[in-house]
Amino acid sequence: MSTLNPLKRVVSHVILDLDGTLLNTDGIVVEVLKIVLARYGKKWDGKKAHRIVGKTPLEAASAVVEDYELPCTIAEFMSTTTPMFSNQWCNIKALPGANRLIRHLKSKGVPFGLASNSPRPNIEAKISYHHGWADSFCTIVGGNEVKNGKPSPDVFLEAARRMKVDPSNCLVIEDSSPGVMAGKAAGMVVVAAPSLPKHDGLCNSADEVINSLLDLHPEKWGLPPFDDWIEDTLPMEPWYIGGPVVKGFGRGSKVLGIPTANLPPENISGLLSEHTSGVYFGWAGLSSRGIYKMVMSIGWNPYFNNTEKTVEPWLLHEFDDDFYGEELRLVVVGYIRPEANFPSLESLIQRIHQDGRIAEKALELPIYAGYKDDPYLKNSLQLNNCY
Repeated sequence: MSTLNPLKRVVSHVILDLDGTLLNTDGIVVEVLKIVLARYGKKWDGKKAHRIVGKTPLEAASAVVEDYELPCTIAEFMSTTTPMFSNQWCNIKALPGANRLIRHLKSKGVPFGLASNSPRPNIEAKISYHHGWADSFCTIVGGNEVKNGKPSPDVFLEAARRMKVDPSNCLVIEDSSPGVMAGKAAGMVVVAAPSLPKHDGLCNSADEVINSLLDLHPEKWGLPPFDDWIEDTLPMEPWYIGGPVVKGFGRGSKVLGIPTANLPPENISGLLSEHTSGVYFGWAGLSSRGIYKMVMSIGWNPYFNNTEKTVEPWLLHEFDDDFYGEELRLVVVGYIRPEANFPSLESLIQRIHQDGRIAEKALELPIYAGYKDDPYLKNSLQLNNCY
């Protein structure tokens, strides 16, 4: 890992936001809003998502009714959407790094609480589907338990009061602008992991902005460091992707000199919503060729300013010909770094090759090497080229 800067400020307690920080609530919310808006002949506009992120349920409902000029009252809108949201709480997944962070803080004896704009009953319902969460927090504060929701500091100040700690000794981890503003107004250290893509600027007042919880370094704030990094890589529970290789942007070989094997967007839309942008690595199986080491990026590739989130695997092998149409299966086993922009094409290419070297070396380690024999990859070798 890179050398960290000297401590800026030492804290003793942590206060976490819930929706968008620990839980991938946004996807569920968007799907419900798409259904409800369609009933009024309206279409969801992702560019307006920032209007509801981090807001109280009432504020979010007001914004949607106003923005889409819906012919209903805010109360009527909430009476329709609230039960729809409640029915989906069981389907909300933890964001990458959330379980790791909770286990880490608990195992190291760091007191930590939860403070959200959501009403307390909603918070308890959501976290009940995640093993061990409810018993891990020192305190839980809902938006209905204080006078004002974020960006007011009330929920954070109440959490600190219940934990019997001075607010200045607390680290807040948030995903939204209202949450960041609330944490700073409370006099706390704030680390932001923005949930909206390309909206880092909304959290400029935070003490630090990170790509995701995977990139959090507690030791920057005097807290115990994670001890699970190995050879500049972070082991992960494996996840799986597959499909026929299709033509991509045409810049891998032509612009970068690094050929990528792209998968159909429709095959990976769900995966893109579940996993944070960044550089990952693992094993790749081609149906008629074999199994190879691979490194891949997920995200918007800031240098090229993509308008859509993509997955671009690079198989670490020299191939004599193209393999469009062949079945490709990937087992992703580790994380290297967050997505980043680069000042020049040369620096981008240099970093991609560095990522490749890190992956190449790491995949020789026993913790990763065994996944080369994963049945998911073996099965791909038994498939005929039917595309």
